[in-house]
Amino acid sequence: MTKKIAILGGGIAGLSAAWALEKARRSGQDVQFTLYEAAGRLGGVIGSETIDGCVIEGGPDSFLTEKPAAAQLCRELGIGDQLLGSNDAERKTYILVGKRLIPLPDGLMFMVPTKLLPTAFTPLFSWSTKLRMAREFLFPPAPATADESVADMTRRHFGQETVDRLVSPLLSGVYGGDASQLSVRAVLPRMVQMEHKHRSLSRAMLAARKAARVPHPGSSKSSTPAQASSGARVGSSLFTTLRGGMSQMVEAIAAQLPAGSVHLSTQVHAIGRNERSSRAGVAPSLPWTVETGFGQESFDALILALPAWGSASLLRLIDHPLAEALSGVPYSSSITVTLGYDRAQLAALPPGFGFLVPATEQRAMLACTFVHAKFAGRVPEDKGLLRCFLGGSGNDALLDETDARLTVMVLRELESILGVNARPQFVRIHRSRQAMAQYGVGHLERIRLVRDRIAALPGLALAGNAYQGIGVPDCIRTGQDAAESVLRSLQTESIPAPAR
Repeated sequence: MTKKIAILGGGIAGLSAAWALEKARRSGQDVQFTLYEAAGRLGGVIGSETIDGCVIEGGPDSFLTEKPAAAQLCRELGIGDQLLGSNDAERKTYILVGKRLIPLPDGLMFMVPTKLLPTAFTPLFSWSTKLRMAREFLFPPAPATADESVADMTRRHFGQETVDRLVSPLLSGVYGGDASQLSVRAVLPRMVQMEHKHRSLSRAMLAARKAARVPHPGSSKSSTPAQASSGARVGSSLFTTLRGGMSQMVEAIAAQLPAGSVHLSTQVHAIGRNERSSRAGVAPSLPWTVETGFGQESFDALILALPAWGSASLLRLIDHPLAEALSGVPYSSSITVTLGYDRAQLAALPPGFGFLVPATEQRAMLACTFVHAKFAGRVPEDKGLLRCFLGGSGNDALLDETDARLTVMVLRELESILGVNARPQFVRIHRSRQAMAQYGVGHLERIRLVRDRIAALPGLALAGNAYQGIGVPDCIRTGQDAAESVLRSLQTESIPAPAR
């Protein structure tokens, strides 16, 4: 008997779940799936367009190469030849301090210095902070006994200036979040392991580099220049993207799904759970129902590939503690302002991938990527592309500013920071409301509770950026895991009970 599965959400997590189910169907499993998406297109925050030969990204522009799920998916879909590595020979990231762009010193592994001379001579830190870093190597603090914020951990080891000038802008660029709120155990788990083993993060990182030359141990999202502070990868680029834009991945999945399996512009109003009938002569009902404006349909299993707050709203009448746990995951919003220029107009740009702006600088901009330098071939040789980031935690008011006002803000700051006063040939603005999950202190305990509650609801699985990482590969993996989970539950359910 055919098993019916519903997927709610057509972002990359939901699409990855759909592709995993489609592969199972092609391999002979008797499954049928329906994907519901409230918007009029697939992809969620992923959205690409081409203007004057320039690839413009509304959401993430790439993914970390070291996380294999995204590249593997592209190869499965037959677009492996479209994968493009970052131009790491040009990789340099700056931090804005006052009106100066200061390059991150060589050997800095996230917040941990691993080279003496570059750290000693960088103007990024005061001498008191440099002495604090040296002292950390010799007299490290005791490891924390409970979860704490990334800012708290950094402060214990390297002081407040390191939080303000380095860690906060890095995490704001990656998460759009606040280092004083983000959980170090969820965001930088390997840092926590290193601290418990070595106490000194500097000694731990040196030992790790010597043993394996590993990149920085944090979770990452590949849409800003923030990750360019990491140690160089060996034998591959740090970032990978697709030549024609990240939407190529979305389009490739959609092209593989059966006709009629995707319902766009379809808002799910409610989900329900039926108790299976066991009376003689009465066929058991399917356990899950999905209600849209077109009516109600029943399913054997359900994958919620939605923001945690969206899943919480639908699950509130089914499992209130689960809904409460999901609704407690905070989210931040973001804005990207992409500006296209003649390359000659950007001749004064410093070499590198871009810059980050600490909150202490009190500017609207969080970061800026020099797209034409980051990836070869996505921008014509005579064009330049600047991708500026605004918003983040606590700055939702910017979402309601007009496009004209946001453009003026960005142009003023680009002139102040970079000296760029030329008029751009085009401007594209993308807003993502409540799209970026924030892993606050206690996040891992919250997710354990979520998993325990989900285990009591057979046939239900969750996917998305609220659980095990916020990057594109993380979301792909959660979608694949969700598909495997519901398939296992349906196979177990199909096994007849032994005769007594």
